Amino acid sequence: MDTSIQIGSIVRAHKKTGTYIGEVTAIKENDYLVRILAVIKHPMQGDLHHPKQADVPFFHERKALSYREQTPVPKNMVKLYDGEVPDYKESLKAAYDKLKSELEADDSLFTEKSLRCLEELAKEYF
Repeated sequence: MDTSIQIGSIVRAHKKTGTYIGEVTAIKENDYLVRILAVIKHPMQGDLHHPKQADVPFFHERKALSYREQTPVPKNMVKLYDGEVPDYKESLKAAYDKLKSELEADDSLFTEKSLRCLEELAKEYF
């Protein structure tokens, strides 16, 4: 645990398969409550327990956490962030585009399903 992280600290937080910039709003025993301010890495699509596999019982569509949404993040997945906090919508678009570009470079059933999920998310996001 980073003892320099306090309420109000701006942090980089990794939650499931996404990475975010946020503000710590509460400190619990095992996690920080983080208010999301920007997206660094868009979550991967599919089943968390079977990454990059398409033949799973339920292929999940995974949205990025919303602007100002608060989420608990395990303390070991949170680090201080010292850069400028980008605009949420611009950061979401950049993270979305990066994931989409990485997926388009591959030709598999997993990427096909992931791209379909991203197309649906784009309708909601943009």
